[in-house]
Amino acid sequence: MKRIKMIYGLCLTMILGIALAGPVSVSADPVESKRSYAEPQTHAQASALLDVESGRLLYSKQGDEILPIASLTKIMTAIVAIEHGDLNKRVKVSPYAFGKEGSSIYLKLGEEMSLENMLYGLMLRSGNDAATAIAEHVGGSEQGFVHLMNSKAEMIGLKNTHFVNPHGLDHKGHYSTANDLAKLTAYALHNPVFREIVKTEVRKAPNPNDPWDYSWLNKNKMLRFYEGADGVKTGFTKIARRCLVSSATRDGQQLVAVTLNDGDDWNDHAKLLDYGFEHFPLQTLVLEKQMIEGTGLFAGKAFKYPLSAEEVPHIKQELKLNKAADPFGLKGKIVLRLNDQMIGVVPVYESKDSGRDLGNGEEEKQ
Repeated sequence: MKRIKMIYGLCLTMILGIALAGPVSVSADPVESKRSYAEPQTHAQASALLDVESGRLLYSKQGDEILPIASLTKIMTAIVAIEHGDLNKRVKVSPYAFGKEGSSIYLKLGEEMSLENMLYGLMLRSGNDAATAIAEHVGGSEQGFVHLMNSKAEMIGLKNTHFVNPHGLDHKGHYSTANDLAKLTAYALHNPVFREIVKTEVRKAPNPNDPWDYSWLNKNKMLRFYEGADGVKTGFTKIARRCLVSSATRDGQQLVAVTLNDGDDWNDHAKLLDYGFEHFPLQTLVLEKQMIEGTGLFAGKAFKYPLSAEEVPHIKQELKLNKAADPFGLKGKIVLRLNDQMIGVVPVYESKDSGRDLGNGEEEKQ
């Protein structure tokens, strides 16, 4: 019986290899030895490129170097405020927020504005006054909000990031890395409110102090000159220099590029994004409800992953069946690997058209 079960398991693995020959997956790292294309060259001190859906890092140069990040800080400020605040609540500008130095949306002392509109001022015009007012409103104090920022960084897994303020003005203990910022931005872009804000080119908001509305033009020039651009944030201080996080979507694939201390960031981001779209297109590796031939099983969800041509021969997959019955009909999973590194798992269910029970751990009888 054990021999029969072993042979049956091997057959299932072979069948799966045939059934999923088209839609399969890749590793988290490119196959360096067989790369047939040149990596992009930038002017940045540190840079990174990441696929949003999979979270795969496609390119990194000095990506873990700890550096000041200027107003890229506001990516975290925005997502924490969105997740913890009420967008319809009105935020009042305190003396501390009113007097904040640096870039501003010129809020007046005591002025009130909805959190939603203030977030647009934060992300489009990089208002330090908006950042401070938001922090005090959502966190109870700037310090309370910074605690939420660092807690979120820990939750996301940003190991080389620490915040001291919500705006990004230079401070010794305030830092991140290109890789961490790419990961943070991918997390934030899964939020529809954040996504909508950062792709907006112009936003108008009620102005209680003047007869005309506020009108904010997004500082992110990528939105106007790069095809498919849909975010994210600019930054600059005298110490951090020019910093930029951009995102773009083409053919259903969204990429995030990060550069820190880059004097030619607009052109460098175009290079990074072009590189990702050209060499790591998002592939549908497993189709939703795709049948696994000869098993009566189907994939419970689709699985997509960015894949270079050089990585295709290195793809492996394995079907693992549950030993015990599952009340929800889960029969097992497809484990996707490249070079022995797991890069995805797809749940497997039994088709209603099949009378075979392959997930109860019992051996077939002959």
